[in-house]
Amino acid sequence: MLSLIQETVANQGAGIGAGIAVLGAALGAGLGIGQIGGGASQGIARRPEAVDKIRGAGIIFAALIEGVALFGLVIGLLLWLNS
Repeated sequence: MLSLIQETVANQGAGIGAGIAVLGAALGAGLGIGQIGGGASQGIARRPEAVDKIRGAGIIFAALIEGVALFGLVIGLLLWLNS
């Protein structure tokens, strides 16, 4: 009986950990992409002739941030499925 309770608590802990991992990845990605958008908007407003360079750099950085968010999602799923 005690081992069943310990196993249940461990499974619940893994589920909570998975949720926290996904939440952290989503919040970080949202904040990062928001910063990129704001910085790009300010940069374009200050130097309209550099639109192409700013847009290209913004897309690359946003893709890198999304990759980190996807990695956090995969880690969360692995934690949840292996519990």
